Amino acid sequence: MYKHVLLLLLALIWPALAADIEQGRQKAAVCVACHGADGIAVIAEYPNLAGQKAKYLQLAIKAYRDGERRHAVMSPMASGLSEQDIADLAAFYASLPPAGNSAAK
Repeated sequence: MYKHVLLLLLALIWPALAADIEQGRQKAAVCVACHGADGIAVIAEYPNLAGQKAKYLQLAIKAYRDGERRHAVMSPMASGLSEQDIADLAAFYASLPPAGNSAAK
């Protein structure tokens, strides 16, 4: 019984464990134009992604992809992303140091 519960729990959390930061870095090449190479937005109206919690980023990207959240740029960008793409991107941005006070303007 306990073995089955443990296996079920592992099956549920495995996707979160499978995120690949390096793959996320490579997939983020298209994100750089707005969110910066270091996850610090180059345009004040766009959010900084560096240092955000991975789960938050996953939920936000999935919401754009699934049409629950709409944005003229982000919705089409997210539309073709797989669960693995989203996990990798979220892991990459979560691994970056957040913006310091001097970057907030």
